[in-house]
Amino acid sequence: MSPLEPFGARLRHAMDARGPLCVGIDPHDSLLSAWGLHDDVQGLERFTRTVVDALADRVAVFKPQSAFFERFGSRGVAVLERAVADLRDAGALVVLDAKRGDIGSTMTAYAETFLRKDSPLFADALTVSPYLGYGSLKPAVDLARDNGCGLFVLALTSNPEGAEVQRAVREDGRTVAATMLAHLAAENAGEAPLGSFGAVVGATLGDLSSYDLDINGPLLAPGIGAQGATPADLPAVFGAAVRNVVPSVSRGVLRHGPDAAALRAAAERYADEVRAAAGA
Repeated sequence: MSPLEPFGARLRHAMDARGPLCVGIDPHDSLLSAWGLHDDVQGLERFTRTVVDALADRVAVFKPQSAFFERFGSRGVAVLERAVADLRDAGALVVLDAKRGDIGSTMTAYAETFLRKDSPLFADALTVSPYLGYGSLKPAVDLARDNGCGLFVLALTSNPEGAEVQRAVREDGRTVAATMLAHLAAENAGEAPLGSFGAVVGATLGDLSSYDLDINGPLLAPGIGAQGATPADLPAVFGAAVRNVVPSVSRGVLRHGPDAAALRAAAERYADEVRAAAGA
């Protein structure tokens, strides 16, 4: 298999071509029920297939949440494997939302699961947790760099509990989150048009001007739609880094299913609103 262009470059091209939007694929039991589906593997497969068929050829990025597939065991993971492959075949980028984080050989195994080209779950990027120390992510950083993939590192998440760790102040006076952002800026130094190592930064957090979000990499921004943020909020949250934001919408799009046309209209509306807000 030929080497992939770096994830950051592919992401920039995809968002320029298809619009700056990431659609989360989160098959909550409540969403399955709202679609008239049973909370079982058959319902999961029908839900996932409908989203893929409706949106794979027009949305830039998809973010399947691994947990909602894993809860059905091996048959659920098989649905995820097929979805990842089909999305990528349609020209979309896939960020596997697995939030893996560990040390040594275990972190290496997680990285190989999602970032090794011959893996059934090979994705364009992976969400990871750095809270065993940023250096613990080295196996994933190395494999991502080797295979043209990316990482999204949890930095400033939208859940209220995150602040007790992420906004804790180190001995050097920097917060933990600021330290993570600095690590990512170093990973992305000199990359163009965009580095491949991004941060997860919640769109619901309000003014973040005290943080340097200019990491020359993408900022995955959950929280738009059901969690209360809107595309119009993005400039106030992200400032000058807003063009590098990858806004993630899940229920805000998915609640319009199972009608394929309604799913497409919702995704297009969010992409247009983000493009207008970011001045893209």
